[in-house]
Parts: sequence; C-alpha cells; structure tokens
Amino acid sequence: MRQPGAGLPERVTIYEVGPRDGLQNEQAIVPVAVKAEFVTRLLDAGLPVVEATSFVHPRWVPQLADAAELLAELTAVLGERTRQLPVLVPNERGLDRALAIGQRHVAVFASATETFAQRNLNSTYADQFAMFAPVIERALAAGADVRGYVSMCFGDPWEGPVAIERVVQAGVRLLDLGVTQLSLGDTIGVGTAGHVGALVGAFAAAGAGPERLALHFHDTYGQALANVHAGLQAGVSTFDASAGGLGGCPYAKSATGNLATEDLVWMLTGLGIEHGVDLEAVVATSTWMAGHLGRPSPSAVVRALAGAGADDPQA
Repeated sequence: MRQPGAGLPERVTIYEVGPRDGLQNEQAIVPVAVKAEFVTRLLDAGLPVVEATSFVHPRWVPQLADAAELLAELTAVLGERTRQLPVLVPNERGLDRALAIGQRHVAVFASATETFAQRNLNSTYADQFAMFAPVIERALAAGADVRGYVSMCFGDPWEGPVAIERVVQAGVRLLDLGVTQLSLGDTIGVGTAGHVGALVGAFAAAGAGPERLALHFHDTYGQALANVHAGLQAGVSTFDASAGGLGGCPYAKSATGNLATEDLVWMLTGLGIEHGVDLEAVVATSTWMAGHLGRPSPSAVVRALAGAGADDPQA
C-alpha cells in the first residue's frame, strides 16, 4: 500500500553501484560480456545512473582489471551513452585512462579515517587530498563532473566510531576541491537513523546542504532502510544502492552487502516518492546475475518477488 510520507522529497535519484562496488568484491572474475549485459539491463530498467567500473590498478582489484574492455563492449551496444556512465578513478593515471576513452563522469574515493586511507589508498589522511586535487582539477577542466566518495563516515573497523566533525572536515575538503556531489558512506554498516540526521545537519551547518549530498549505506546490522528514511527526512534525495545487494568493501572485512536497489525501490514506492525504476525488471536482472554468481541474492525484496513470480502488490 502506498502511503505518501509528509515532508519528504517528491523524487529520489538512485545511483546504482552494483557493477562497480558490487562486483569488485566477488571472488570469481565475472566475464566482460556478463558485466556489459548487467549494466545494460540496469539502464533499461530505468536506473538513471549506473556506475560501470573503476580504473584502479589490477593488483588491488583484479575483478575490475577489464575496465577498458568493458567500456569498449558497452560502447558497441550503447554508443555515446557509455560516456555518461560514471567510473571511479583512484589517481591521475586512472583519470588519464578514463579521459582517453571519452568518459565524462568520474569519481574519487577518500577516507574519513587515517587507517583506512593507509589501507585503501596507500596514503595518509592528509596526503589523500593532495593526491585528489590534480585529479579533480584536470577532470573539471576536461569537461567531466566529479563525484567524491567519503568512506568510514560512521565507524571504522580499526579505529571505532568516527567523529562527525572528522567526516565533515573530509567532505568539505573534497567539496572545496570542486567535486560536484559528495557521497557519504557507511562502509561497515554501523550507522543508525539519529546519527544520519546529525551528520547531514552538521554538513548543512558547514555550508553543504542536502542537495549536495548522497548517502551510501550497507546493511550489516539491518539499518540501511531506516537510515535512508532518516536521510529523506533530512532532505537528501540521492541514494546509492546495488542491484540484488551485491558488494561490500574488499578492504573492510566486516562490510557486508550494500543496500539492495530493490529494497530501496520498494520503500520509495510505498512512500509515494518518484524514482523512475521498473522494480520487476531490476528483480529479474538481480536473479539473472545471482545465477551467474552461483548464489541467491541477499535482497529481501528479490527473494520475495522472485519467489512469487515478480508480482508487485504495491502496483
């Protein structure tokens, strides 16, 4: 049953991260043809943004070593639309590879904590911003927009709880460098609704309103949807999600799956919030991908609808 929520955004953008953040954590290498079909099916399901891959060094994330090959495969199917698919670039070398094939949406990935910066970026917390500055500057000069991710915004498996002030400091540094959107990540899924509201409020007090933010939740403790609702109440209207709940973080062992796109769509539909996504098509896509991965999707909505023949009682 649809019951509109008072004071919530009328429309939400779902930023699909399954092909990149989801598949990077798989043990097996997914074939390029399967990845390309995955991206294409997600676009066909109405997802407005699909982050395709990352130009990270293959030694660090071998699952995404085929980034250039994947984008060439997608170009054969999607043509110029491929240039609009966001890709993650960890440094200037990654940016060079992305710009060389015409990508116009890139993302950088920062950390709110010292330990994760060292483990994930091979950098100190302070030095990461010096590393990102030329990446962002050059991308903007080339006509690309730049998304900034901040990880460990709620807790760190090595350092414990992360102070809100620390997260705001990291996020504002990226915004000052020129990122066009800031995605705040609950990398290990320890955030709760009150913490979400306080964090978004602290960014607003620092001059970064909710229109500049996105939220990226993991469902480790079953709090992802409650946290989305808190974000909606705070005025955020962009949320990251992964089809079928794929993914985690290869550098944080306690990070389980991302918020499932299907679970997010179900909740938004129930709240009467527009999103433009065909739930049945995403469920079918996640079920298809689960077959390739050899295990069922962890998404509650995928399990419910796939088992019921994808009939949507909300329709």
